[in-house]
Formats: sequence, structure tokens, C-alpha cells
Amino acid sequence: MDVRLEEILRPIAPQLGDFEERLKLFLSARSPFVYQVAEHILTRRGKRLRPAFVFLSSGQMAADPAGAMLAALAVELIHTATLLHDDVIDVSSTRRGQPTVNSKWNNLVSVLMGDYLFSKAFRLLVKAQSVDLLEAFSKATERVSLGQLVEIQHINNFDTSEADYFSLIADKTASLFAVSCEAGAILSGRPQKERENIRDFGEKVGVAFQISDDLLDIVGSEAVTGKTVGNDLREGKVTLPLIYALQNGGSPQKSEIVSLLSEKLENGEVEKVARIILEAGGVEYAQKKALEYGQKAFSLLGDLTSTEYKKSLEEVARFAACREQ
Repeated sequence: MDVRLEEILRPIAPQLGDFEERLKLFLSARSPFVYQVAEHILTRRGKRLRPAFVFLSSGQMAADPAGAMLAALAVELIHTATLLHDDVIDVSSTRRGQPTVNSKWNNLVSVLMGDYLFSKAFRLLVKAQSVDLLEAFSKATERVSLGQLVEIQHINNFDTSEADYFSLIADKTASLFAVSCEAGAILSGRPQKERENIRDFGEKVGVAFQISDDLLDIVGSEAVTGKTVGNDLREGKVTLPLIYALQNGGSPQKSEIVSLLSEKLENGEVEKVARIILEAGGVEYAQKKALEYGQKAFSLLGDLTSTEYKKSLEEVARFAACREQ
């Protein structure tokens, strides 16, 4: 985990440690093959931001710890399932420096393992015995699925608008951030207004996080991020820096970008497209938008009581908007 993020999440370090143990235990299966695939998935551990939001919001609102653990495990399983499906859609061979399930085994294993994780997640949510929690997670998962479908629709669509982009990432990425934050309010029985407020915070953090992630595809370092730079460009994904460059960079630049992206990109051509986007102001504009969403999220916490959990929520909002990996 990033050193800075580890420090931000220090108030929930015990819960995150317990979470890792329970996740490993919960992914154990009667089938040796399923367990082998699950073990492979566990070796490519991410930042655990979604479970962290569950624990932070639950700590802030004094929610039931047992329910918070179930929600944290569920949201990570749902997130992991979407990544397995994404890797099939994108024909990805690596993620976080490790072979993807679809490349190590095949697409069928990746899709079915994703389905298995979805089912495990909702089995956990049933154990939480909260209809409101189950409903919130069901809506969020529906939004993620919708986002994945809409993203396919926009592949290589160079007329994608900024509004289309924000709608897409709100569903595909921000929805799970939102429900992770809302979980604490649901489990502590907070009024609807408080639920909506903390959910909106998570949504805006999720948008900032995705914009920053899209920026790393253009200006990041593979050695730092663990991801191949330019993957989004190669896969035809139309992200905010690219949208800005296409709409504001002038006709010659747009024509050159479209010409390059319409063919299979080589490494030198990826760098050329990235340079054009940078020169057209696409990177600067996207950085500005990520900061705006981070600030909007930050402002939504104003009415919360000052605690170590609130401070961490504020810092995570900043982290999401200014990511380096």
C-alpha cells in the first residue's frame, strides 16, 4: 500500500488487518481449483479503498462493527468481480504487475469466477440482516454493470461528450465508493439526509479517483503504477483528457489524434498521442476537474463531528484527487 495512504488509514488499521484475514478465509472453497484461482487474485492486492470507506464511515457514525465487516468484504468482492469481467472485455494480460485470470487460465474461468464472487458478496450482505443495506448494494451493483455496458458503447467513439464521460464513470466507478460510504450510515440507522450526504461524498470521491486514474494512463509511470501506460488509448477508451483535447485542441490536432487512434497503436504512437493531449491542455483540465470533485467531496463533511475518522475521510478525498499511483 502507498505509504501516504497507509498513514491516512491508520485509524482503521486493525479493521483492515482483520479484513485481510477474513477475506482470505472467505475465499477458501471446497474446490481446489476455485481456491487456486482465489489465491491468485489475493496476490494482486489493491488499495482496499472501498472497504476503507466502509470502516471509516462506520467508525464516524458508530455503526455495528460486525455489519461493517460484512459490508467491507462484500464491496471488495463486488469490485474484484467487476475487474475480472473488465479484464476479459479489455483482453488484459496483466493487472497490478500480475497475470490476469483470463491470461493465466482463460476467459471462461475469469467470467465464472467473477460470477462466483458476486454470489459470495450478496450471501454476505444477507447475513448483515439489513434490507436497506441489501437494497443499496443491489442498486450500486446494477449501476456498475450499466457502466460497463455503456463503456463498451463508447469505445472508439471520438464524439463522446464530457457529460457522457461523467455519467459513465459515476456508474462504473463512483457507485461503489458511494455505497461504501453509505454503508456506515445505514448500519448506524442514520436519517435519510445523512445517508444521502455521506453517499454523495463517496460518489464525488469516486469521480475524482477515476479522473486521476485516467490521467495516470497518460502521464503515469508503469514502474510506479504497475499498469501499462497508454492502455486506455490502445483499448479505445475515451477519457476526460482525450475528450478535452478532441474538443478544444483545434481541427489539425483532432484529426491527428483520430487518425492515430483508429489504427493499432505502437509505443511511439502512444507517446505521440499523449503529447498532443498534454499540449492541447487535456491533462491540465482533467487535473483541475479531479481537484474540483475532491473539494466538493471535502465540503460535504462539514457537518460531521470532528474525529480521527472524519480527518481520514478528508485526507482520502485529497488523495483520490491527486494520485500518483
